[in-house]
Amino acid sequence: MTAALLVIDVQNDFCPGGALAVPGGDEIVPKINALMTDFKEIILTQDWHPAGHSSFASEHPGKAPFETVEMEYGTQVLWPDHCVQGSHGGAFHPDLDTTPAHLIIRKGMSLKIDSYSAFFENDRATHTGLDGYLQTRGITRLVMVGLATDFCVQFSALDAAKLGYRVTVRRDLCRAIDLDGSLAQAEAAMREAGVTLD
Repeated sequence: MTAALLVIDVQNDFCPGGALAVPGGDEIVPKINALMTDFKEIILTQDWHPAGHSSFASEHPGKAPFETVEMEYGTQVLWPDHCVQGSHGGAFHPDLDTTPAHLIIRKGMSLKIDSYSAFFENDRATHTGLDGYLQTRGITRLVMVGLATDFCVQFSALDAAKLGYRVTVRRDLCRAIDLDGSLAQAEAAMREAGVTLD
């Protein structure tokens, strides 16, 4: 069985001081770097929004970050402007070792569609190409780490399980936003889908 390490969105805007900081987001970086030595296949994901992205609260007059709106594809949480293409906030955390990465999947690049999962945009129809890449590499098992447990990690894990991969989420190497109890809900959903929470 061939395994890959999927490092999700370890970017400046999701770390302390960033526009959408996840508490303790930078604490996991040294241990992620150390874990990379155990894998031959390493994939990074990067939130990579165009300026004026539809998921930004600033694009919805009268709305504040963390409120919701209805999009064509369903309910969308509105976020502070974050991970804008080419910005410091969109860059990987400077201490993250990106050298061993075989592939970087950039997501959320469509102006009108957000993307949490490493596999699909939030319309659930637009593929990122990751599944095809993993299949050509013979990958059947994924270990996931990164930010944030209750959003991009969760969505990636659920999609991977649905696609037939064996998935382990290293909770010690993830951090959560925990928006109104979203961490507990995310962990319950992942367990129900057959994801191993380590």
